[in-house]
Amino acid sequence: MKKILVVDDEKEIRDLVRERLNQNNYEVLAAANGREALDICKSQVPDLILLDIVMPEMDGYTTCEKLRNDKKTKDVPILFLTGKDLHHHGIIERCKNLYVHGYISKLTTLKDLLKKIEEVIG
Repeated sequence: MKKILVVDDEKEIRDLVRERLNQNNYEVLAAANGREALDICKSQVPDLILLDIVMPEMDGYTTCEKLRNDKKTKDVPILFLTGKDLHHHGIIERCKNLYVHGYISKLTTLKDLLKKIEEVIG
């Protein structure tokens, strides 16, 4: 069973994504912010990380940089899961610079989210 870490400061988003992923035979870990995500990754390396961009304490960009600089998580695929405007040039450039496997809107359907996950980790 593939393991996915969902990192989002909105509990409702974490719970909704967790429920849907569990229904589709994924093991789900959850973190409310970047610091929690880094702590989880010290003991459990996920197959994929769904990472919100705007969070308190440590935003998604900083979290991603730290994950990329850690030998345990440097190759773990990351998808930004965001409420930001996905056509904004800054997001696209940051994704390229951080070797992120893509980004998906929080407003997307759960079906589209599952499709994107399948594209990245099979």
